Amino acid sequence: MSVREEKQWRRLLVLWLPAVVWMGLIFWLSSFGHDPVSQAAGIDFLVRKTGHVTEYAILGVLLLRALLGSQRLARLAAWAPYVLAIGLGSLYAASDEFHQRFVPTRDGNLHDVVLDMVAVTLAVVLLWLWQRRGPRQQQ
Repeated sequence: MSVREEKQWRRLLVLWLPAVVWMGLIFWLSSFGHDPVSQAAGIDFLVRKTGHVTEYAILGVLLLRALLGSQRLARLAAWAPYVLAIGLGSLYAASDEFHQRFVPTRDGNLHDVVLDMVAVTLAVVLLWLWQRRGPRQQQ
């Protein structure tokens, strides 16, 4: 392997490893069943939904980071990494809920998929808006 190829692989690893590890963590956390008694408590519901939003907002940020760092995507339209980050995050949300259908005491929930998709989209859109604002002008 040439030095150039080694640098490309290292860059790819640095860009994508955080997103892949985060997806693995989401998968692992989804593998645990819920205690049906604690599910009835309102605070447990709030904590779980807040966890969904946080998990998938972070995933959106990590996917966008990886996609923005991709040199091949740089040749596409400027909006492509943002749309791809939302698409990949949304697909992962759907696959995670499908996975939960096979976990005892869990079920795949369309509402959770929508919540996760909103979280990914919100994180990516907020980053896009942040990057668009440009450098501040000194007064």
